[in-house]
Amino acid sequence: MVTVIVGKKSHNGKKSKIVSLSDAIGTTNEFEFEAGRRDSIKPGEPKWANYIKGCVANFVCDVPAFNAVVVSTVPAGAGLSSSAALEVATYTFLEALSGEKPEKPEQKALACQKAEHDFAGVPCGIMDQFISTMGKEGCALLLDCRDLTTKQIPMLYIDDYVFLITNSNAPHKLSSSAYRERRDCCYEAAKILDKKSLRDANINDIQVLESQNAAVHVVRRARHVITEIQRTLNAAVALEKGDFQQFGQLMNESHDSLRDDYEVSSAELDSLVSAAREVDGVLGSRLTGAGFGGCTVTLLRKDAIERAIQQIKAKYSGTPAFYIATPIGGAREISVN
Repeated sequence: MVTVIVGKKSHNGKKSKIVSLSDAIGTTNEFEFEAGRRDSIKPGEPKWANYIKGCVANFVCDVPAFNAVVVSTVPAGAGLSSSAALEVATYTFLEALSGEKPEKPEQKALACQKAEHDFAGVPCGIMDQFISTMGKEGCALLLDCRDLTTKQIPMLYIDDYVFLITNSNAPHKLSSSAYRERRDCCYEAAKILDKKSLRDANINDIQVLESQNAAVHVVRRARHVITEIQRTLNAAVALEKGDFQQFGQLMNESHDSLRDDYEVSSAELDSLVSAAREVDGVLGSRLTGAGFGGCTVTLLRKDAIERAIQQIKAKYSGTPAFYIATPIGGAREISVN
């Protein structure tokens, strides 16, 4: 799955024109906007174009008018970071067009996140933009959202394994209020614990919340976040040791926590995960993205791919789509003759 932008400076120098050749991006295939100062660009219709305009508005400098074509095979609304892919691809294109880059890659990721916040109106986190910007072949990226520090984790012996992404093709079933409720629970838990965020909490703080008579759903949400942070740190250690069995077990525990404590799974996602876990050669499976529909990601041996696909097709009542993924580099410029 990729998102590619091809373009060049416009001859008239007044308007930038974008053409989308992908239904995954938007049904409106073409739009134009006035070139000029970054602060003069405003969001509008079509909505998918706001991701691009937001990147232009938040770029490191003013850019000349351009004509470009966008092609994407990343399915939208599936929890696979299609918006971050479009944003980071756009920003990378603007770097090539202008010859200018921010001093640090973190600035690029943050500019893309701001584009999504301010132009698309989506209060997303930073993880998707960071991995799209800073991904490295053969590595996982450990990101600490407290201070935005990163560490590349080499995935030793990854050549023996792959990730199977399974799209449930089930639409998200809950509104943005469900996400907001979980976020608010985390804020409330942090407030009860007198901490800036749950990133500063530890496993003992779960008992503190219970002793303070915090609401059951607040305790559950906090328990997921606190234990997920520890699972992430443990997963980085497992990868550094080449221990994919442990990594897979942590994936399983993560899904179970997302299902039971954070309650963002769905019957479709649980069915996909359950079917995958039954296959010999599967090490772990969990939902990916925000949940409530979308995709699962499964770690398995290469010789188990066909067995896993057939098992999932047999057990799942819907019509899943499958993608094979391995860790590769993030967005980059490709020369076109």
